[in-house]
Amino acid sequence: MDPSIFIDLSRETLVTAMKIIAPALAIGMTVGLTVSFFQTITSVQEQTLSLVPKMLAVAITLLLMLPWVLQTLIDFATHLFTNLTYYAGMVE
Repeated sequence: MDPSIFIDLSRETLVTAMKIIAPALAIGMTVGLTVSFFQTITSVQEQTLSLVPKMLAVAITLLLMLPWVLQTLIDFATHLFTNLTYYAGMVE
């Protein structure tokens, strides 16, 4: 396998992974910052108060995004298998 092919495939894999997980990370960060701001204002320092809302928000986000995530993964796998001979170095 040519190193440039390996680099392109690795880059495409990482970009796909980041596209899939970025919305859930953004929601988790936003909820975490909001809860931390609320805790700072009210002086409540309960650890579960910051963990549970983030977990619920990320879980709900992933459930709502599931059809899009599956379609993105199907498109990536289809592209990968379609170009398998190119990645294996059988076609120049």
